[in-house]
Amino acid sequence: MTRDRPSRIDGLDALRGVAIVAMIAYHFCFDLRYFGLTHSDFEHDLRWLAARTAILSSFLLIAGISAALARRDAAADARWPRHVAMIGGAAMLVTAASAVMFPRSFIWFGVLHAIAASLLLARPLIDRPRVALIAGVIVIGAGALLSSPHFDNRMLGWLGFMTGKPVTEDYVPLFPWAGVLLLGVAAGHALVASNFAMLAPLARAPRPLRFLGRHSLAIYLIHQPVLLGALGLAMR
Repeated sequence: MTRDRPSRIDGLDALRGVAIVAMIAYHFCFDLRYFGLTHSDFEHDLRWLAARTAILSSFLLIAGISAALARRDAAADARWPRHVAMIGGAAMLVTAASAVMFPRSFIWFGVLHAIAASLLLARPLIDRPRVALIAGVIVIGAGALLSSPHFDNRMLGWLGFMTGKPVTEDYVPLFPWAGVLLLGVAAGHALVASNFAMLAPLARAPRPLRFLGRHSLAIYLIHQPVLLGALGLAMR
């Protein structure tokens, strides 16, 4: 992969924007249940489980694609440690805020934690798409097929392999989810090889959608307080 400076990929921003919209819609439905307005079964209904899996997969895949593309840009590559640190810091904010609101089920390893840790693990494979692809498949397979009671605790549970979902508002362990990010690294190289042809239809997406994609981290952090606050006011 060459080190030339890429322009902004509008199609990728739009794709990330679609994931953001889907996430906000999912959390809005979740918040409706929190306020007792609906009775959706997010924990067992296959439709809701499939929606969550699709949304999470989108974010991890796009994170891997973005990591591969940033490697082509010397300036972006130099900013990479700060980028990962920002995601890690945001993850700690989510943990702190959720501990206040949900002290018994706070988020101790959610999607931002998984993205930050997976980016660190994927770094040595950024320039090796075939190895990243194989490693991604192995990680996903291991996370889906292996479990042990030894991992049923917070000390090891962030790795995966738990025998059941822990009591937490969001749980995104490295196995299998780091594997999805690794697949994204391989996909990033494939996109470059195709001159981003697969993203061309999204390049003409509405500007607000691309705006959401460009500011996804900030929107992730503020969308739940906004939704909860708006619903709380509406319930008065």
